[in-house]
Amino acid sequence: MPGARIAWLPTLAAKRGGALSAAHLRFVRHKAGTGALHCFVLDCSASMLAHGQLALAKGLLIALFDRARSERVEVALICFGGVRAELRFGPAVPRWWNERWLEPIGGGGATPLEAGMSRAAQLLESAARRDPARERHLWLFSDGRTTQWPARPRHADHVSVVDCEGAAVRVGRCRALAQAWQGECFDAAALLA
Repeated sequence: MPGARIAWLPTLAAKRGGALSAAHLRFVRHKAGTGALHCFVLDCSASMLAHGQLALAKGLLIALFDRARSERVEVALICFGGVRAELRFGPAVPRWWNERWLEPIGGGGATPLEAGMSRAAQLLESAARRDPARERHLWLFSDGRTTQWPARPRHADHVSVVDCEGAAVRVGRCRALAQAWQGECFDAAALLA
């Protein structure tokens, strides 16, 4: 059983006084398809700093992490900016200190959206292998200021693009990306209200 955890008390009870064998092993029961995984992908590029969009996105993330914590839902956070994307949290149920560790996330550099989506695709694929029945949600927080147009991660059951564009002249790439990915697009400022 790949990825299964041994339930030690039932295993030791089955073993009794004899030598441990494969027949004695008992495993933790896991309900397939329980809960959901929310993978948040945060654009930390320089353009997200121009009108306070990164701060707005982080405020939304704090609220979403707090909600996930109260509902005992697993989340993951991937940040991308400059030339790379990195997993900053999870997948795990968030803790009470969400604001404290989200606050220092900074921004700058280019917008490697393809790197961010590639990292998210890997995470979602791994989650799908572990529990195929579990729902997987992808949330992209971005201003859409990129020339990259990655494919929708294959293992995302639901896609939400949170449009953080704050410039007077709006490009509208977030809405176009959400449509291409057959997802929903939300305005970040409207969500905060």
